[in-house]
Amino acid sequence: MKSMTIHHIEPSLANLIEREAEKNGLSLNKTIKKILASALGLSREETVNRRKNFEDLCGLWSKKDADIFKKSSEMFERIDPEDWK
Repeated sequence: MKSMTIHHIEPSLANLIEREAEKNGLSLNKTIKKILASALGLSREETVNRRKNFEDLCGLWSKKDADIFKKSSEMFERIDPEDWK
C-alpha cells in the first residue's frame, strides 16, 4: 500500500478530524482513510449512515397513529371512474 503525507492542514480541519477519530475510537490514520473513502464514494458505510439518520422515523407508529393515518388516506384508495374517461 502506498503512503501519503499531507502538509499544512489547517488547525480547524485537524481538530475536526481528531474529534471524529476520538468519537469513533479510531486512529487518525483510519479516520482519514474512512473520510476519504466516503467522500470518493468508495465506502458502503455512507449508505448505512443514511439509513441510520432516519431510524427514529421508521417503524415507530403506535396503533393509534396508524389508524389515524389509514383513515386520513382512505380517500386516495377510491377510484373515480370519471377520472379515467
